[in-house]
Amino acid sequence: MRPPLDPVLIQARIKETSITRVDVHDEVTSTNALAQDQREPWVAVVADYQTGGRGRLGRTWSETPRAGLAVSVLVPTPPYAVGWLPLLTGLALRRAIAASVDVRADLKWPNDLLDPATGRKLAGILCEVTPAGVVIGTGLNVDHQRDELPVPTATSLALVTGRAPGELDRGAVLTAYLIALCEAYAVLLARGDRLRSAQAEYRAACTTIGADVEIDRGGGALVRARASGVDDDGRLLVRDADGRASALAAGDVRHVRVGE
Repeated sequence: MRPPLDPVLIQARIKETSITRVDVHDEVTSTNALAQDQREPWVAVVADYQTGGRGRLGRTWSETPRAGLAVSVLVPTPPYAVGWLPLLTGLALRRAIAASVDVRADLKWPNDLLDPATGRKLAGILCEVTPAGVVIGTGLNVDHQRDELPVPTATSLALVTGRAPGELDRGAVLTAYLIALCEAYAVLLARGDRLRSAQAEYRAACTTIGADVEIDRGGGALVRARASGVDDDGRLLVRDADGRASALAAGDVRHVRVGE
């Protein structure tokens, strides 16, 4: 049996953070849409079941009731290094699952989390800029079994750790993530050495750097390139087969596996 999330317990655990309230819903269409409609900064909108979640490039994000985490938080637009907000959110989630379930995921630029053993996707993050701020939406596969995953290239924390259904504590994972997210936002405001340290940690965990990738620039045209780094604006630095260098602020990037 998969228990529901306890908002009172979660709120008590994060009372020292910027999060003002945790709203847990049995079912919503989209946590990002609800957070945007409410226009309240630092309210964590969480759903046990999300029917119309969105991923990057308009993709849908499928969910299984009480198996994953679907959470969105509206934050004020940072005055500095806003391009790093999505990347540091991915880093925050990576830190959270390392602390709560001892899984050290790889980061795929800009902010997907991958199982380092298989390359399968654990989580995706969608940041949407609105007049009220930036809505940070996160979808993490926690307790999903193999037949509950939306695509063959996905996995879950339960599958990675070998835990039985219902054994992982979603509330503990959510708590760790919200704490880490608030710390990541504070780093953006602090700038200086704290930001440079976080950027270095992200680059060290990002397996896109140094990989051969395929880039979808729209219209179905794929460009193969080698990713060489992430710049101070959070853009992916790539060099194509002809030696042309460019910096990507957006776009679909796929890691090319050995033999492809």
